[in-house]
Amino acid sequence: MAILKAFKGLRPRLDLATQVASRPYDVLNSEEARKESEGNPYSLLHIIKPEIAFEQGKDEHAPEVYDKAVERFNDFQKEGWLEQDNEDKLYIYAQTMNGRTQYGIVGCAAVEDYLNGVIKKHELTRADKEEDRMKHVRNTQANMEPVFFSYPAVEKIDAYVEEFVKSHEPIYDFVAEDGFGHHFWVINNPKDINFLTDEFNQIRNTYIADGHHRTAAAALVGKEMRENNPNHTGDEEYNFFLAVHFPDNQLKIIDYNRVVKDLNGMNSDQFINLLKTKFDFVDASEEVLSPERLHQFCMYIEGKWYRFDAKQEMCNDSDPIQGLDVTILSEYILDPVLGIKDLRRDKRIDFIGGIRGLGELSRRVDSGDMKVAFALYPVSMQQLIKIADTDNIMPPKTTWFEPKLRSGLVVHKLQ
Repeated sequence: MAILKAFKGLRPRLDLATQVASRPYDVLNSEEARKESEGNPYSLLHIIKPEIAFEQGKDEHAPEVYDKAVERFNDFQKEGWLEQDNEDKLYIYAQTMNGRTQYGIVGCAAVEDYLNGVIKKHELTRADKEEDRMKHVRNTQANMEPVFFSYPAVEKIDAYVEEFVKSHEPIYDFVAEDGFGHHFWVINNPKDINFLTDEFNQIRNTYIADGHHRTAAAALVGKEMRENNPNHTGDEEYNFFLAVHFPDNQLKIIDYNRVVKDLNGMNSDQFINLLKTKFDFVDASEEVLSPERLHQFCMYIEGKWYRFDAKQEMCNDSDPIQGLDVTILSEYILDPVLGIKDLRRDKRIDFIGGIRGLGELSRRVDSGDMKVAFALYPVSMQQLIKIADTDNIMPPKTTWFEPKLRSGLVVHKLQ
């Protein structure tokens, strides 16, 4: 059963929350982080993207870069920009996007839950990315950024959160530059904390929605510290890591689309005619078309949009992987027609998160950068959970969660 642990959060001073809070480390590159933090010494980017303190081109994995993260983390605490809660607490973190708000419980997940499979994953991780975050955690001795978890919705927890946010003012409440709202409450009452931890202890599994590398890194560093401590008891803070847990019925996965550089030797007419023998074509338009249901696809090529359905024999919905639209696209178009067999390494394909809109697909094609674009219907939370529960792994670039968690609203120290 899932462990949820209260902890003494390290949080921004009330007047600095909007300046400290930043986008996560993995959604922007070094130059974007440098520009975003310019003129703002309080931004957490100075800690989670410490290479921005050096000249452009600096190796972000150099030892002195991780040392800079430690230096800046210490400065934030010394200056009082981050302040330590004096008692164990839980927190509520809500995000508002396009009029829809999702409410997450902020607490620590257990390293042991990750190691024994109570925490389920649906993506592969890369060793180099794991090691980067492990070095950051080892050096700072903190989980600077939360991971994004989900759990099967529990009516009692939903009711508690609804009542709590109605009767308490948020500690932090702001709209970020991207237009998304961020709202943060502190749960002080030990009775409430016990209620939530007891309810979570009845949940069989939690699920990594976003942040597989951060989760793996946090768990592996905790495991290292456990093995290196001859007096280990299991209660040490390094046995736990920072997570925000959202009920599955509040989350919405948005589309994750594909663009391809060439048609593998065919011209556009040949390619379109070949697809018409494989799929059931529905519409063609110069206006933007988007998929309206599972197993329906849209394609942009030569200034025109096409909408088409997979044939029934293509759709094996009894199999959690074969029933994914990304699998159908790969098995019937990308691999046999376009010759793209390895989505992780083939340079002829790129991936565009739905947050950028379908206009980005047509822009990439119209610019000549790409030849064809494919828009997919979003994966559902039910599909994600089914894949994780059966210990399967999703194909690359399948899910896109939005809004992203802001980093810096609370930090978990390992000591």
